[in-house]
Amino acid sequence: MTQPVRIAQLSCGPEYSGIQHEIDSAAREVGGEIFFPDVALKDIRRDFGKFGLDVKSPDLKLAIARAMALVEGRVEADAVFIATCFRCAEAAIVRNELRRYINEHSRLPVVSYSFTERTTAGTLLTRMEALTTIARRRALLARETQKGLTLGLDSGSATTKAVVMRDNKIIGTGWQPTTEVLKSANEVIAHALAEAGVTRDEIQAVGTTGYGRFLVGKEINADLIQEELTVNSKGAVYLAGRQHGPATVIDIGGMDNKAISVMDGIPGVFTMGGICAGASGRFLEMTAKRLGVEITELGPLSMKGFGGKVPMNSYCIVFGTQSLVNALAAGSTREDVAAAACHSVAEQVYEQQLQEVDIKEPVIMVGGTSLIEGLVHAMGELLQTKVVVPPYSQYIGAVGSALLASGFIKDD
Repeated sequence: MTQPVRIAQLSCGPEYSGIQHEIDSAAREVGGEIFFPDVALKDIRRDFGKFGLDVKSPDLKLAIARAMALVEGRVEADAVFIATCFRCAEAAIVRNELRRYINEHSRLPVVSYSFTERTTAGTLLTRMEALTTIARRRALLARETQKGLTLGLDSGSATTKAVVMRDNKIIGTGWQPTTEVLKSANEVIAHALAEAGVTRDEIQAVGTTGYGRFLVGKEINADLIQEELTVNSKGAVYLAGRQHGPATVIDIGGMDNKAISVMDGIPGVFTMGGICAGASGRFLEMTAKRLGVEITELGPLSMKGFGGKVPMNSYCIVFGTQSLVNALAAGSTREDVAAAACHSVAEQVYEQQLQEVDIKEPVIMVGGTSLIEGLVHAMGELLQTKVVVPPYSQYIGAVGSALLASGFIKDD
């Protein structure tokens, strides 16, 4: 029987908030085991002073000592989960510093999370799965080339994508909005196979990712069923030609966003989520519809406008839509409104996700929203860097799945 992945928890407050059992449950579901690193009272006093961060909370002092025990090898772990209450400013500072400290001084994968009393195992599941995947499949994630004939499928919340790859080249693609999960998957697979000029029987290995990965993976007998955090980060650095050295991957999706810090093709620190769909691709879809253009036209339209002229806050999709309607009623041009919407989404992603990872160049944007020029431009302005959008960026999950699935070809 496979040994569980040992996930060290550094936290303040989950037991008081009543969500500790949710954390434990999420870890168990993906083959992980939560534990709290053992430290002595003398270690807490010594390490707290040594770390140099003056905090008042005893729980946060304990978290600091536990982090130092992990980094210095006094306690062994496979991964780290850092969790603090979203209401506490002091905890947010400690969470951020511990995440950076562990990432810089160890190879342990880290996810940090700001929880509420309503946090459930379901909301934590993908994060826990990514931690266990990195711990167990580091060799697979280090794979740099695709070999053989493989199929990758990304069953996303908004769109379903498929790619067929042969010997490190994309030879077929399929894309459509997600309606019925299995129906959409079968249709994009058929399209990708037809474009590639191959049959399903010729495919040597299949990989799935995305929200519908388990359902589709079971239906098509996939060799690899893997969460999107690791798959997308691998696909991003592969397509951008940045598999060596540091990189930061940003994926603004239909329902949530992902920010991933990658080193040599292996994700190290990652965060996902979003307080509201107003900070996701869904808000941009609504903006395009309200402006009377296709989502593919929103990018060029936004590049002709100046977002600074239009006050907009997409922190909440309801208030964001209200800002949009008010701006148009006040006489703002469609171009300025489009630019403001792109800037608002970029700003929310910057505030909500990008504070949880260390931004290191190159910054790579992937997913369907990476094709919206105004959003990429706005993100580049906020980060003061040129954002890289690789070819086939909208197929990122499918490409990553096809790449990693080639590791399951028996004759490989």
